[in-house]
Amino acid sequence: MNLVIFDCDGVLVNTEAVAARVGASVLNGMGWNLSVQEVIERFLGCTDEYFRAEVEAHFGRPLPEDWDEQFESQYVAAYTAELRPVDGVVQVLDELRSDGVPTCVASNGSHDKIRRTLGTTGLFDRFEGRIFSVQDVPRGKPAPDIFLHAAKSMRVFPQDCVVVEDSPRGVAAARSAGMACIGFADLTPAHKLAAPGVTVCSTMTDVLRQLRRTATAGGAREGGTRGTCL
Repeated sequence: MNLVIFDCDGVLVNTEAVAARVGASVLNGMGWNLSVQEVIERFLGCTDEYFRAEVEAHFGRPLPEDWDEQFESQYVAAYTAELRPVDGVVQVLDELRSDGVPTCVASNGSHDKIRRTLGTTGLFDRFEGRIFSVQDVPRGKPAPDIFLHAAKSMRVFPQDCVVVEDSPRGVAAARSAGMACIGFADLTPAHKLAAPGVTVCSTMTDVLRQLRRTATAGGAREGGTRGTCL
């Protein structure tokens, strides 16, 4: 294991939980009645373009270019009040740095969004210069582009990387990139992350334990079989 690649939303920062609640409120106000859990299931880990396309498909009409500006204040207010690092992730980052393990971020979010969320939670400086966005590649997750781009930029072979992801889209992208993956089962049920080559963990303590187990084994891929630390 020569590189740990972290997704941002839901892995480093609790953005997904906050955004799902606000998103459900916004969609309900537009006339699409989805619960918070339904928003999570439909949109967790998706790009902004995918979200917009799904909203347009549901209503059967294109949306104005600035359709989401009227809701931006709701997201900003919620992020300012509620955004925080995911429980236990600061310790994981501290331990990896102490162990000399390189890390980076690869997200389906824009650079502006990543900068804002990591900055708000005090994590930006830990990754400055090692942040990769969907804006950097042709396709977002579940395509492998963002992870392959991150590995190439960090000068590490894909097979020597471990990805920490919380969404089925992200897990699929990591597997397509030929990388081992730890599925962080927080908002997403464990069974939706489980797949060959994926170890599913429910806490960051378990994520750190699995990362160290992988490092001790001397490689990112441990036989390509599914595991669990739940």
